[in-house]
Amino acid sequence: MTQLVHRPNNPLFGANKLKIGIFGTNGKGSAHTLVPEAYKPAWDNVIRTARLADESGYEAIVAYARWKGYIEGRIDHPAGIILDPFTFAAGVAQATSHAAVFATSHAPTIHPIAAAKQCATIDIISNGRLVLNVVAGWNRPELEMFGAPLREHTERYEHLAEWLEIIRRLWTAREEFDFEGTYFKVKAAMSMPQPVQKPCPPIMSAGGSDTGRRFACAHADICFLLLHSEDPEEWRHQISAYKQFARDEFGREVQVWTYAPMVQRDTMSEAQAYLNHYAVEQQDKESVDGWVAGNAATAKGMSPETLAKLRNHFAAGGGGNQLVGTADHIAERLTQLSQAGLDGILFTYVDFIDGMTRFNRDVLPILEQRGLRAPFAPVGKAAA
Repeated sequence: MTQLVHRPNNPLFGANKLKIGIFGTNGKGSAHTLVPEAYKPAWDNVIRTARLADESGYEAIVAYARWKGYIEGRIDHPAGIILDPFTFAAGVAQATSHAAVFATSHAPTIHPIAAAKQCATIDIISNGRLVLNVVAGWNRPELEMFGAPLREHTERYEHLAEWLEIIRRLWTAREEFDFEGTYFKVKAAMSMPQPVQKPCPPIMSAGGSDTGRRFACAHADICFLLLHSEDPEEWRHQISAYKQFARDEFGREVQVWTYAPMVQRDTMSEAQAYLNHYAVEQQDKESVDGWVAGNAATAKGMSPETLAKLRNHFAAGGGGNQLVGTADHIAERLTQLSQAGLDGILFTYVDFIDGMTRFNRDVLPILEQRGLRAPFAPVGKAAA
């Protein structure tokens, strides 16, 4: 019998029309910059950012998975100093009470039985607030550390589908089971205790390619994508097409989320000046060079001007639609994203505490006035 969905403590399924979160605090965030205020993943910083997000009503705290930086031989470079996402999620779960905590895993780097057990444990620690972000695996130097092959693109998702099927069965099965597929063979498999969320914790997956989109729409509850334009009408078309594909092909309703580096200042000129300062003048050129070298096929054939623009965009925050400007401007862009059908957005900053403090003080009240979010009272701090 199919179990009813029961996730009462996971805020991803709450009433706020536009859900928000932070991304990348188990590493340096996504900016490739040399400015001294750039975030560092010391545990004190992790907990400060997590609690600030949690006590402000954010729905998501998302860890990413990274095993190597972009510069060959530089093991001490910040791009490769990343706290393990599962352990990070467990620690953050203990320190928070509201936000969903996301662990991210590249399927070739961990056996599904181990991943299922770790996820169930985090879901228990968090009382039903875990989300698993699944990645097929794409970074050759990282996979080579594990002795894992970089499979052809479609095959990566076939491998991921088997990996996830085993995990979900371990989360729900009441008896031992055998599984024999193309990539995995398990005998008399079981995993106890099982997660708090029923039938299982939600899944996030990013799908930019046709194959990735098909996998995300078939298997994920939250589909993560990068918007291709700055035009709200193009946003609406891209988001609605994604959701309609999930309905038409799989009879499923999915959430669509995206990601945005943010720079908020009192004036537009101040915000643009700071963006230029950290992403261009103080760009970590070594790190960006390493990323370009690892994505040579993407950069091949670009004009010098186009390549420079790509480098600066990546340095600013790894891609995504930048939110740069005043509180009013950022609130208006977020309103447009919500009106285009976006369900959630993850923010990243050079300095997370400074950026979140500005956003919470100036932008959140506007979003509440516009009905995109409800005022939030932390557990134990409700108004009298």
